[in-house]
Amino acid sequence: MTPSLNKPSSSSITKHVNGFNPSLFTLCNSTLQVKGHVILSQVPQNITLTPCTYDTHTTGCFLGFKAPSVDSRHVAPLGQLKNINFSSIFRFKVWWTTLWTGCNGGDLETETQFLMLQSGSDRPYVLFLPIVEGPFRASLQPGSDDNISVCVESGSRHVTGSSYESVVYVHAGDNPFTLVKEATRVVRAHLGSFNLLEEKTVPGIVEKFGWCTWDAFYLTVHPDGVKKGVKGLVDGGCPPGFVLIDDGWQCISHDADPEKEGMNQMVAGEQMPCRLISYEENYKFRDYKKGEGLGGFVRELKEAFETVEYVYVWHALCGYWGGVRPGVAGMAEAVVERPELSEGLKMTMEDLAVDKILENGVGVVPPETVAEMYEGLHAHLERAGIDGVKVDVIHLLEMVCEKYGGRVDMAKAYYKALTASVRKHFKGNGVIASMEHCNDFMYLDTTDYPIFLRTQHNIKLAILLGQNLGITSLHSYKYLLLKLQF
Repeated sequence: MTPSLNKPSSSSITKHVNGFNPSLFTLCNSTLQVKGHVILSQVPQNITLTPCTYDTHTTGCFLGFKAPSVDSRHVAPLGQLKNINFSSIFRFKVWWTTLWTGCNGGDLETETQFLMLQSGSDRPYVLFLPIVEGPFRASLQPGSDDNISVCVESGSRHVTGSSYESVVYVHAGDNPFTLVKEATRVVRAHLGSFNLLEEKTVPGIVEKFGWCTWDAFYLTVHPDGVKKGVKGLVDGGCPPGFVLIDDGWQCISHDADPEKEGMNQMVAGEQMPCRLISYEENYKFRDYKKGEGLGGFVRELKEAFETVEYVYVWHALCGYWGGVRPGVAGMAEAVVERPELSEGLKMTMEDLAVDKILENGVGVVPPETVAEMYEGLHAHLERAGIDGVKVDVIHLLEMVCEKYGGRVDMAKAYYKALTASVRKHFKGNGVIASMEHCNDFMYLDTTDYPIFLRTQHNIKLAILLGQNLGITSLHSYKYLLLKLQF
């Protein structure tokens, strides 16, 4: 069970143990300094600095602030950044992050989730990590006059606050890779909501050459095509040990014809309005060899190609892009909710998938019953011989969390149910997290299994993210699996 983050703010700071270790950071005369070097100037009076460590070797601090009123979203300037080179990671789409550089606060992008200041003459590298506090998630963004601002938001008008002690963690060091490793350990100890890679069991797919069906078929994936794809790799001298059947195998329907199985009506890019209508496979796999179904296909695939040890399938965190269709017999009950974009997400790049989701809504299974959805889906897949799942479209939750306690609590409920199901059906770690590039989702869902991020843009980020974030590539599998500390 993921530990609760809803604890009193006075006890939410990780206290010093084994004696006091003076911090490298000071906040005085309206400046934030590290080893006597100013890194932020014109720091407002409402900004607080709280030293924090979980052992005698860590000297980082938490930044917080007090807002003048209670609200579900606050933007607070932390101070001016002037003429210090930085590297950062920000969300340029709802689903994706990328690298950004600059030297002043105004150079930052909205939805920045990782900010590292370059070292200088006797000045160490400094890392700013916006994190989670209670039901609020933090990110960095540019402010006026080269200010760096922190944005905290709950995602629900019903979840409000005004005082925050630990929304940004700052850490300093002479080696950027060691710095990231140390900072992640502190955040892990502070939040208690995720474990490090070294504390988990990595799934067997990491050591396998793998193939994903998406770029070969998109939504038209079918059994004969999968077998031909695997045979082509075998004949070419690259036998896969892992096959991922991506989007295109599920039973879905469109709002225009909700009772009709609709996969054959869809082309890639137009599936977002569809909703899940069955936990079982669609006709393409269901009718395999006159009714042997997905289970018969998986069994034959493994028998025909002895190198194939693992077969995974794709599904969305909410079941499908458009969620679950309400009122379908045998399915978890769902409610179509109208998504809302946060102010930060409105600043990201336009995205056809997001536009269609906003237009058509999402069939949301309430958090208290979402375990029923995962059990129905994963139990069927396990019976069919499926070894794990790629869980995609994860950031739908932050768009539909208004009625469900906000983004943090809704995510915790979904991840608790998902984790329990993966433990039961897929050995506890048979899961890939796809399009999960938002900091609160990464900090909340990784107590048991490693995160593997689908990434096409972020190879450079692995360098920034340190030694424990080394890259493991599944070669022809188009997703780099980043062996994150998370």
